[in-house]
Formats: sequence, C-alpha cells, structure tokens
Amino acid sequence: MASTDILKKTESVQPSNLLANEDLVELLAMMTRIRQFETRTTELFDAGKIKGTAHSSVGQEAIAAGACRALEPEDFILTHHRGHGHTIAKGADMRLMMAELMGKANGYCFGLGGSMHIADFERRILGANGIVGAGMGLGTGAALAETLKGTGAIGIAFFGDGAASEGIFHEAMNLAAIWKLPLLFFCENNQYGLSTPTADVIAGGGIARRADAYDLPGHLIDGNDPVAVHDTVLRAAMRARDGDGPSLIEAITYRWGDHSMRANLPKYRGEDEENEWRDKDPVARMLERLQAAGALDEAGYGTLLEDAEVEIEQAIEWADACPEPDMSQALSLVASPPISSASREPEPGTRLCTYGRAINEAIRQEMHRDDTVFVIGEDVGRIGGIFGITRNLQDEFGAARVRDTPIAEGAIANCGVGAAMSGLRPIVEIQLFDFVSLMMDAIVNQAAKARFMMGGKPKVPVVFRGPQGAGIRLAAQHCQSLEAWFAHVPGLEVYAPSNAYDAKGLMAAAIRSDNPVVFLEHKLLYLGGEEPVPEELYTVRPGEARIVRSGNDCTVIALMAMVERAMQAAMQLERQGINVEIIDPRTVKPLDAETIINSVKKTNRAVIVHEAVRFGGIGAEIAATITEQAFDWLDAPVARIGAPEMPVPYNDKLEREYMPSPNMIAEAIKEVCYVD
Repeated sequence: MASTDILKKTESVQPSNLLANEDLVELLAMMTRIRQFETRTTELFDAGKIKGTAHSSVGQEAIAAGACRALEPEDFILTHHRGHGHTIAKGADMRLMMAELMGKANGYCFGLGGSMHIADFERRILGANGIVGAGMGLGTGAALAETLKGTGAIGIAFFGDGAASEGIFHEAMNLAAIWKLPLLFFCENNQYGLSTPTADVIAGGGIARRADAYDLPGHLIDGNDPVAVHDTVLRAAMRARDGDGPSLIEAITYRWGDHSMRANLPKYRGEDEENEWRDKDPVARMLERLQAAGALDEAGYGTLLEDAEVEIEQAIEWADACPEPDMSQALSLVASPPISSASREPEPGTRLCTYGRAINEAIRQEMHRDDTVFVIGEDVGRIGGIFGITRNLQDEFGAARVRDTPIAEGAIANCGVGAAMSGLRPIVEIQLFDFVSLMMDAIVNQAAKARFMMGGKPKVPVVFRGPQGAGIRLAAQHCQSLEAWFAHVPGLEVYAPSNAYDAKGLMAAAIRSDNPVVFLEHKLLYLGGEEPVPEELYTVRPGEARIVRSGNDCTVIALMAMVERAMQAAMQLERQGINVEIIDPRTVKPLDAETIINSVKKTNRAVIVHEAVRFGGIGAEIAATITEQAFDWLDAPVARIGAPEMPVPYNDKLEREYMPSPNMIAEAIKEVCYVD
C-alpha cells in the first residue's frame, strides 16, 4: 500500500508533555538544517562537486530529528546509506560531512569513505554503512559492549524497510532479545526498496509485527511526526536502560527523491502518490503546528531557515578549500600499527602441552590480563566448542565473558565487530571454518574495511578463530583450507600456527592486535601429541617466519599441517644426500618474505606446499615474491604443491590422496634438484 492510507494503521502516540514549545522549535530547526543540507548536496552532486553517490533523506527528516533528540550524548547510533540526517541530528560537524562528500582530506573519513561511511566516534556515531542491514548486527556488539562495561548507554540501529528482509534482521533481533541488549531497532519504512514496493515483499502484515516473534514491543508510528518519533524512542530507551532489552520501531515515511542521487531509473512511482506524500511534508507540518500554538511566526521560521543556509554555505566553502587526500595517507589508514612485543620469544623449555590446550591457555591468560577480552560463539561455554578448545573457560570467567550464542553466524561475527569497534577485544569462534562463508560480510566488508573507510578512527581488535583443513573424514563442507580468501583482503591479518608453541604465542598476539585477525587452527594438529610450551604468557611476533630445519640444497615453505610432512620428506631425502631447509611462515599475512628470500638465495631452489587447492592458493603469491626478488639466484623453477582441483572427498583413501603427502613433497624436491 504505497499511499498515505498506510498512516491510518499507525499508533496514536499521546504526547509525553516532556517537550516544551522551545523544544519543538529546536526540532523544527534540526529538520530544517537536514532539509537544507540534503537539498544543497543534491545541487552539488548535479554540479559535479560531489562525485560517486549519495542518498538523500528529504522527506524523512522527522525521524532523525525526533529519534536523536531522545538520546543522551553517551548513547550511540549506527545508520545506513541514507544516513546524513541521523549524523546531523546526533551532532556531526557539517563542515567535515561536506568535506567527506567532496572526497577531501579534511572530511570525517579523510575522503576515503564518502557519504555511506561517515562516523564520529566522539559523538557516538559509530558509522553509516553501505551494506544493507549491517548496522543491526554491529549494533548488537556495540550494545553488548555497553552492557559489559556497565555504562548505562543505549543505542539505535537505523535501517530501511528493505533490510527487514535480510537474515541479519532476524539474527540480530533474536540475539538482542535473548541477551536483553540495550538496542533499539528503528526501521525507516519509506515504502520502497530501491524501486520495489515494500508492500509487495513483506509478509505477515508489516515489519513492526515481527517483534511478536521475539517477545519484544513493536511500534508502528507516523514517521513524519517528530513528536511521535521522539516519544516512542524515549519510551523504548527508558525500557532499554531499565534492563528490559530491545524494541522494534517501524516509522512510516516517504523519500521524495530517487533511491540515490546517482540513480537514473525509469519512473516507478505515480505522480499522484508523490504529490500525496509531499502534502505530508514533515517540515511544513511541524511549522503549522508551531504557528497554530503561537510558538513561531513566519519571521521566526525565516530566521531558522537563514541560519541553516548560512551554516551550510560556510560548510561548503570550507570543504571546497580543503586538499585532496594522498596515497601515502590512505595506505597508512588500512591497518593499525603493529603492537611491539615486550621481549624476545622465550625458549620452549621442557613443559609439555597439546596444540589445543596451548590455545586455551593463551585465551585464559589474556582474559586474566585484560578484562576487555571475551569469547563468543556456538557451544563455546557448555562444551568448549566441538573440539573443546574453550573448555572450562566459562566456569572460570562466567557466562558474560564466555557467551554461547544461537546458531547465527552472521549475528555472531557482526556482534564481534561491533563490540571491537566499541572498545572490547572479542574472540569469535567459528565452529568449523567452512561456516565462515556465512560470516563473510562481517569479516570482509565490516572488520577489514572499518578503519580505512572511517578515516582511521576505529580500532577493530577482533579475532576470528576456528578449525580448518582435512584429514578426519568430515567431507567437502567441513574440511576446506581457506587462508587465501582472507590473505587477499586488505585490513585482515591471517595467522596459521603449525605447532603448540606458536599456537599459544600467536593467539596472545592476535588478541592484542588492534586489527582483525583470522586465526587458523588445523584439525589434524588438535590430534597431535604434547610439545614443549612455556607456562608463562608470551607472544610470537606476527610476520616472523621460523626456520624449522636448516639446509643448503632446497628451501621448502610449508604451511600448518604440511610443516610436519615437509619434515618427514626432508628426513627421507637426507639419506639420499639432499639437505633441505624448511621455512614455516607462521603468519600468512603479514608474510615474512625476507626470511624466505634469504633462504632461497642460499639454496637456489624452492618448493611451496599447502593443503589448499593449488590454483589461486597462497603458494602462488609466495612463488611470485620469490620470482620477483630472487630470480637471479634460482637454479630451477619454483615448484608448488597443493590439493587437486576438487572438493575434499569423504572416502578415507581418496582423502589421503587429496592431501599433499611426504612422498609428494619429496618428489617435488628431487625434481627441482634434478635428482631421479
């Protein structure tokens, strides 16, 4: 029903009497500022001053003004691609906003994020987002952070009607409901998802009614009435502050313009419909209300309008004079600087520990050292995950810091990212690493890009950890090796320990890193025996490879479970007079190219072995690096060993043939050494 008839279904919100006339005038002033900002933004886009794209919220100003007025300064918001109004209403500086829209170095994000990523962490604007519905998942993490820190702050996750059909809507609502998080889910229903009428794609009688499924209050309100918005948000905020959890608010409104300023779509809305909604102009309605109450006359409104125009023109003039960002500045904002290790790595000693227990020990010791560290994932508390890696941690630290979740990978991962951006250090368990495909938006589009696209403001200290690799007959959807996916994404670090000593030290380093870390644990290594591991807490510096075995005839670069198989191959070849040097990178990204290159310059030959499929694997990147930096030292082409171009088979014989074996590695070494 794309007409004003839908307003007849909205709640009749009784005024709270908490807003005096001067408050209502301030609401109108805020709506006017938003309207003028959006109007001038469109004009600047048409003139070529603003490039890329932007999404106007003209027609929806009452929501931003009313909702944000009900918040306290310490409360946070997360918004979406049409978020200018929310950020202005939460106190953002229009000069910095305009500079960002123009792609200037003085913008909120140094011109690197643009309209869809404006953030101001000092004002608790945790970012707009270009991914539909992302703010809901991130909002659960931000709200969880406020809960664990005991601040009493709440937040709003704004989203559009289109996002209500995303899976993250349901995952985040469920997570927020079961944990009673102080988060308001605010749907701005402007009745079109790009060009598709919302009424055609929303089942169940409306979005607000979905709150019933999660036993939450659901409110359907007139989104063109800022007082109704304010009072509804205020009541929901009070409920959240009292510890009663989230609410869902659906506000009916209408965007006057097209989906985006860049859009050049065929007309999909009737002229009568558009005019009908323009007659419900929230700015004009508020002005009429104040005039009828004798609280504001035409001259008074003229002053409000003039003030807004002057502010915006000054912002435009300031932004226009700002410089463009340069590449070195942009590159410096991809990742936080590495945290230096306090001391050299300790000797392994004589104390013995398994690979899994070493990881558990690192997490436990870091949780004692830093109370911002917490664990989140499926079954992490009750049974310690299906491989028992987090076993007993919940008994020691409680369910607040070792949190069992629903089976909802999207919400788990986004919650971790939101919590990390809000000052905590989450460890997100991926039950089996194949399930990471359901977390990819959170890892790749949110965690990896947040620091860069928000101009270096947030740190994102989140660890995504879990088991990968074949060898225990779990078949194609439970055995993949996926390190190359993440190594390709700027902003992510990828750690891949091959032994218990490195597993403990690298886990501690991952938790301390201010960047998102993908921490890979091989299932076969869980099954290994005990190895020497120091009892004290220590870190292994990321980006420093380990020379596992010294040699002169060939360098073998092996990853994770392949390190032991390379050792077996080396011992086999030693009897034939071939002396092999083995390098364990320990971290895929950062990659210690220097150690690898120095070894190849010594041996003049290289074999790279990983379990992942050979085509497109990390071995190709290492081979390219060797060729670029040590070509003149090579006496043979670089050899690569990986899995064949097929999913992991279930049959145990085929699975063994699928995985690189010591014999395969030995044959490759002999070939580059020209030995029959």
